[in-house]
Amino acid sequence: MADKADDLNLPAAVVARLIKEALPEGVNISKEARTAVSKAASVFVLYTTACANTHAVKHKRKTLTGPDVLSAMDDMEFGQFIPILQEAVDAFKKEQKEKKEQTEKKKKAAVEAVLGSSTVATDSKSSSAPTLGSSDSEAVATSVTAENGSSSQI
Repeated sequence: MADKADDLNLPAAVVARLIKEALPEGVNISKEARTAVSKAASVFVLYTTACANTHAVKHKRKTLTGPDVLSAMDDMEFGQFIPILQEAVDAFKKEQKEKKEQTEKKKKAAVEAVLGSSTVATDSKSSSAPTLGSSDSEAVATSVTAENGSSSQI
């Protein structure tokens, strides 16, 4: 756990930015009010985590999940926020899935670019495991040399 009580507080810069984004333009907030909001937010996060942990322990798990947090929100009588939070979780999952798909496409395109139009020779005994032909090996070595600027062979 944390060594000092201050270690449990949210970063002041993050809280200040959130406050600034939430308030209309031209509205100022005192340092004392910023500190109070920061401490209240920290207490809320700690209490939510404790409630979510209770839910996870009830289900004999050590890892907190999204549904644990949503159940905690309901236990704390913040049920009106659950649909909004669920939308945010769904949007986050969709974004992560799209990022993963983009990364896989980039990797696939890079492999195809390295191999180019070279033919991939297969062993007649094991047709499921493609092997690189000599021209493919040269293409990979040339590509690696061009990228690294060194002349090491693979």
